[in-house]
Amino acid sequence: MERLGLVATTFGARGWRPYAGPVAFLLAATVAIGFARVELRGHARAAAPPVRHAVHKAPVHRRGHALYVVRAGDTLFGISSKTGVPTVKLVALNPKVSPTALFIGEKIHLR
Repeated sequence: MERLGLVATTFGARGWRPYAGPVAFLLAATVAIGFARVELRGHARAAAPPVRHAVHKAPVHRRGHALYVVRAGDTLFGISSKTGVPTVKLVALNPKVSPTALFIGEKIHLR
């Protein structure tokens, strides 16, 4: 392969010096871009608007039925604590609801 000129085992007669300039330029550009990204990320985080947390709404009352809409992070125990309905009653009123897999937006009967 060396005889065909496909594989170069040395830098040739000129040595490494012709490659030093472009390598140094690429290294400097990479470092500059890295510093610029860090600076831009820092300023972007500082200028970001404050995060607003969702306010939990009261249970929905319709036609004599009290419904609770599941929010992110809710558990049956947490819903029970917020509404005052015992966990056992929640499970009995909602037989199709899996206590270990609540979905956001799912409606749970409270009565």
